[in-house]
Amino acid sequence: MPAGQGTSGEDGGLPVWQSHPPGSIYDYIGVASFSLGPDGRITQWSDRAAEQLGIPAEEALGKDPVDAFLPPELRKHGRGRVSEIMDGREWVGLVPFRTEAGGRHGLAEVYVMPTDTEDGRRGALCVVVDVRVLRGIETDLAVSEAVFGQSPMGFLLLGTDLRVMRVNERFATVFGGTTGSHRGRSAADYLPPAEAGRLEAAVRVVLETGNPVTDLFLVGFADGEEEQRRWNLSLYRLHNAAGRPIGVAGLGTDITRRRNAEREAASARRNLALLNAAGTRIGNSLDLETTARELLAVAVPQFCDIASVDLFQGLLSRDDDPFSVRAGREPVPGLADGSAEMRRVAFASAVSGAPMTLSDDGEYGGDATGSGASAPVRVGAVHRYPFDSPLADALRTGRPQVVPGWGSDDRPDLAAIVQSTLAVPMIAHDTVVGLARFSRTKGSEPFGERDTALAAELAARAAVCIDNARLYRREHERALILQRSLLPPGDPEAAGLDIACRYLPGSTATEVGGDWFDVIELPGHRTALVVGDVMGRGLRAAVAMGELRTAVRTLAMLDVEPAEVLSHLDEIARGLAAPAGTHAPQGGSRGSEPDDLSEVYLATCVYAVYDPVTRRCTFANAGHLPPVLVEPGEPALMMEVPTGMPLGVGGEPFEEVEVELPDGALLALYTDGLVESRDHPLDEGLSAFRAALADQSRALEDIADHVLGTLHTRHGEDDTALLMARVQGLPAESVGDWRLEREPQSVSRARELAREQVVAWGLEALVDTTELLVSELVTNALRYGEGEIRLRLLLDRTLVCEVWDGGLVQPRRRRARATDEGGRGLQLVGLLSSGWGSRRTPRGKTVWFELALPDGDAPGADPVEALLSLY
Repeated sequence: MPAGQGTSGEDGGLPVWQSHPPGSIYDYIGVASFSLGPDGRITQWSDRAAEQLGIPAEEALGKDPVDAFLPPELRKHGRGRVSEIMDGREWVGLVPFRTEAGGRHGLAEVYVMPTDTEDGRRGALCVVVDVRVLRGIETDLAVSEAVFGQSPMGFLLLGTDLRVMRVNERFATVFGGTTGSHRGRSAADYLPPAEAGRLEAAVRVVLETGNPVTDLFLVGFADGEEEQRRWNLSLYRLHNAAGRPIGVAGLGTDITRRRNAEREAASARRNLALLNAAGTRIGNSLDLETTARELLAVAVPQFCDIASVDLFQGLLSRDDDPFSVRAGREPVPGLADGSAEMRRVAFASAVSGAPMTLSDDGEYGGDATGSGASAPVRVGAVHRYPFDSPLADALRTGRPQVVPGWGSDDRPDLAAIVQSTLAVPMIAHDTVVGLARFSRTKGSEPFGERDTALAAELAARAAVCIDNARLYRREHERALILQRSLLPPGDPEAAGLDIACRYLPGSTATEVGGDWFDVIELPGHRTALVVGDVMGRGLRAAVAMGELRTAVRTLAMLDVEPAEVLSHLDEIARGLAAPAGTHAPQGGSRGSEPDDLSEVYLATCVYAVYDPVTRRCTFANAGHLPPVLVEPGEPALMMEVPTGMPLGVGGEPFEEVEVELPDGALLALYTDGLVESRDHPLDEGLSAFRAALADQSRALEDIADHVLGTLHTRHGEDDTALLMARVQGLPAESVGDWRLEREPQSVSRARELAREQVVAWGLEALVDTTELLVSELVTNALRYGEGEIRLRLLLDRTLVCEVWDGGLVQPRRRRARATDEGGRGLQLVGLLSSGWGSRRTPRGKTVWFELALPDGDAPGADPVEALLSLY
């Protein structure tokens, strides 16, 4: 039969004759043959022998193999072996050989089998194998077996039919059974259907193309384990010596731990990134609601899909500490059991179409009493957590709680999308301030221990910022209350002036400043206008402002000149910065400045005194912005008032400027918050301020509103004070002014002039009281004063009488004894008037008293009864 063809038996269909294609085992072993005749010489020499031993047939045929191949020293022993073979004995052994022609030598394993010739004589058939090839194959097999059997990586060999041909011990250890029990299995026996399909598709590609596949990641389960494993598989095609594919080898590594480590490392990196973002983004504002929103901006969607923040209602509404349990009381009802009133301050969702509100089983808004049906809790709504809910338990214990799903049946819309919820109490300084909730939707990774720890850290950071914001809000509100309580109440009134004032505090993001203004009534219907600004912010600035304002009012009532008022204020400001038990340095020594610059009290102030009779205004300035004056028909101008040093610096005197103000003129005093901000320089703000004052046809209140609406006053960087006064001097008919000689008759003359003027004003009810008190003051001026006497009556909201003389001695009221005939004049003045006093003038002094105008119903003081009460 020709080579390469075969015949199958009809009985069993099994092949009887079959040729092996090139690349069989014989090609690897290298088998050759030759035969010996009865005479011991070579009679046949195969082509394989010629190829393997390197001896052509023509050189081998007819020769004695001992003489032809063996070295001389082995020929004797070789002839003995050949004789034994020729006698019919089989022999197997190693035979060294050497060819004389090629000089080739080696070691061959020869298997000699006796044969018979046609004539019955003995011959031999010799099968020769090159020992070096055998040893190489043995070494390769040993190495392959060692690698295959001892490798820590799993190995399998898949045939061309995609079934397992062989696996190693490591593979069998993972999937169970012995190495032989896996023969004939398919990928579906080891992997889930989807993963098995991926593997078979990859094997087919390797078989068809010959290109190896590396880093094929597969997921499955090991034998007897429920935890999912991951493998990294590399596939390559195997060939025989002729290059024919015989299967695909797979080398697999279990990367489950590595992937878990990578996942943990990625989670750690994400957590660090979230904490870094939290440190950067949370706490940038001193506002409770803003801080809560900043927390959710960090958490959603990087950490969770839906989140909300609830704070205790007491945290937002009570001025004192809502969480203190001092004195055995609970300031917030329900705090101990976690069912206290909560207010939702922030909510965030990264889920498209998710509800914009969150609600819990039994969680309700509105009246917070539990009545009515449960309703979604919206941002800003007040609600409670039921005592037995996991959320109340988190507040009660201070420990995070993981709630499977949404945890309620009343919200199917949330139950359909939420997988789990992490309730984390927000703790600051060992105090629970609220609750943060983080929810993940179905399909997301469930919350683990690392997530719980991260959420607790995020909530704790936000809680500290919220508690700081609460403390700041409380201090800010108290400072604001203090500051506003020190400002003039309502709309101040002044003789000869229409007053309009405005005060705008800074935003809650900035601390309260030290801006203030004041309108002080002085004797003689004069008015002091004050605007100041304490440098610094917070409660300290508000307290310093209050101290300076009180000092200003005290100095103003002493009727001190404006420049002298600022000098005293400068000393007071330096005294505020001096340590306890010391005094401010005199003379403004620059070498005596406090060591702690944070305790330096500096302030600017402008002080003006307006006299409605003379229509003159005296100004003094301590480092403040200059007043603005708008005369009728004229543009607004910055007044040229010498700018002294700020209060608290010391060492420089203050100057005064006296200006006559026509009726209808507008005077504006202000602080820098009105005309200056980070985005608007001072020059630009002053120009805009003057332009806003140009229209004088409006009412004064409307002008003040127009100024605040036109200028950039909503920046919130600083508080703003604005004091505006429109001049309306006392008319001539409201002033009575006379000069009297220093003689006893001037007393009766004064009574007569006062009677006539009071009657002319229609104040008959005050005639007797006015005559009596004028008589007392003029008499004192004659007895104790000097120089010319001047009598002046002023009528505005009250009646004021002034007696002037050139003496410098101030009158002092004393209590007369029962036996004294005199000394009761000033006591009488004090009893019958609503106020009296004295002040120094450039040429002496002025003694004055003030009477309230009759209202028509209440009777005035009876002079007779008052006089009798002194005895």
